[in-house]
Amino acid sequence: MTTKVGFIGLGSQGGPMARRIVEEGYPLTIWARSPATLEPFRDTAATVASTPSQVGAASDVVAICVVADADVDEVLLGPNGVLAGMSTGGIVAIHSTIHPDTCQALADRAAERGIKVVDAPVSGGGSAAKERRLLVMAGGDEDSVARCRPIFETFADPVIHLGPLGSGQLAKVLNNFVFTAQIALALETYSFADRLGMDRATVARVLADGSGGSGAASVVAAAGFAAPGLRPAAALLRKDVGIMFDVARAKGAVEPVALTALARRTLELLGHTADA
Repeated sequence: MTTKVGFIGLGSQGGPMARRIVEEGYPLTIWARSPATLEPFRDTAATVASTPSQVGAASDVVAICVVADADVDEVLLGPNGVLAGMSTGGIVAIHSTIHPDTCQALADRAAERGIKVVDAPVSGGGSAAKERRLLVMAGGDEDSVARCRPIFETFADPVIHLGPLGSGQLAKVLNNFVFTAQIALALETYSFADRLGMDRATVARVLADGSGGSGAASVVAAAGFAAPGLRPAAALLRKDVGIMFDVARAKGAVEPVALTALARRTLELLGHTADA
């Protein structure tokens, strides 16, 4: 493999993605704030950098899989950020779920250095990355996405190019908006089944293969059929629903009544409120 890849954000999602990249033979340079997230790569050929800038200098394509907009800004634009070290002609692939406007602002800054940006948020979780079946929703120009596609395909199937920069983020927040709404529906379904005298675990097995099932129903079952087991994800869901509402306002799109009500209900059950 001649394309040199950098990766920042080696958590439960990014770690398995980066592992697949290096296992497929790509020269990989990694950086992390937490030394603990580097430990799983000690038995690989990955090179550890001391700063994001060093990752940029060593890479043709740098993948970013940190949590939020501010985190992406920091690792890309800081004094020792990726853009400070990356050469003209490089590409930054943003796997984080962030606002489409943030992607555009970052792309404008990157363009000053002759660097392209692709937004490529993912869905499916770390286990899907390990099994090479993660979903990648890509936005950006055709050439840049084409250059990144072989890298994405080390951990993803399908890789869907949705259109210009920001298209991937829009698809991801819509997906997460629907998922958030479905959590409330799943919680209500299991509660109703309980009142009917049905065993919730058995109902979960039916929904796993039945037409009434959803990914959210499986997640709720794995979390113990109750809201407390889902609370660790609440802040991320709130962030993504907030982005969806903001994008809808900017586009003048009326929010769907049923989905909005269910998404707000989910956040209430998880101890959060949605951005107005």
